[in-house]
Amino acid sequence: MKRMMICTAAMFLAPAAMAQPAGMSPPKRVAIQPEPDAIPLYAGVAPGFENATQKEVWTGFNDEIWIRNVTRPTLTPFLPAKGKATGAAVLVIPGGGFRFVSATNEGWPIAKWLAARGVTAFVLKYRTMATPDAEADFFGPMAKLFATPRPNADREPEMVAAGEVARADAQAALRMIRRDAAKWGVDPKRVGMLGFSAGAMTTMLVTLADAPDARPDFIAPIYGQMIAVTPPANPQPMFAALASDDMLFNKQGFGLVESWQKAGGPVELHYYSAGGHGFGSYKKGTTSDLWFDQFMAWMGAKGLLKAAK
Repeated sequence: MKRMMICTAAMFLAPAAMAQPAGMSPPKRVAIQPEPDAIPLYAGVAPGFENATQKEVWTGFNDEIWIRNVTRPTLTPFLPAKGKATGAAVLVIPGGGFRFVSATNEGWPIAKWLAARGVTAFVLKYRTMATPDAEADFFGPMAKLFATPRPNADREPEMVAAGEVARADAQAALRMIRRDAAKWGVDPKRVGMLGFSAGAMTTMLVTLADAPDARPDFIAPIYGQMIAVTPPANPQPMFAALASDDMLFNKQGFGLVESWQKAGGPVELHYYSAGGHGFGSYKKGTTSDLWFDQFMAWMGAKGLLKAAK
């Protein structure tokens, strides 16, 4: 299970990004915006974060907003228009190397797409590692840290710990969605997870933990690790997507898919010729642009968009 924890921070701290070539703006502080629909995951301080001193920071980089130093995780619902809801629900988990939450690429836009298709979506803002408050202090050391290959990053204590915290928050979110399913018009037997990069890893950590009260009914790890795992009993349906030029996971093979199949779990894999890492809500002019429509088609084919008779 810990092998699912390989670091994804190289994606957002790639040398090209850090050098800020022509057309890229330097990172800057963004005012924290109101989140009136965000629901705290915990009644008080999150377990284990009683002594946390870091303050939440929103950092702007080009067209993205990265939410850092999250200590108070929340769940934000995006509801379909009246009369359009299918009853299906998806917990959306953005990536960010467990150091930030990629809200404007892999969070809010994805949830809006789902809601427009009749799927009740919930964006998880999970707890992240503590990072320096100032943008310059955050980007500089991170660039140096990830300029050196780290083949055992998945086993580094801080990475393991960060993944376990994200897993706990995702499990709490699943429990909340099912507990209040009637309020949101959600079928508690059609609640899935859609995660990107570190969010894909979080999705797999939750799935492999296989807690009876926090088990997703279907999963969609998008550009996450592809290494083999030991699936839970009766593996749930999986939709996986990856680009062949993904800088992090394109040389891992397809052990995840193969182990799922061997355990009897239904799998659909989309392996795009291009798209890189982090295509999320971006349109890149590659076939990876089709992933969301294909995901929705898969949900429909699996009967997830209509209630069982």
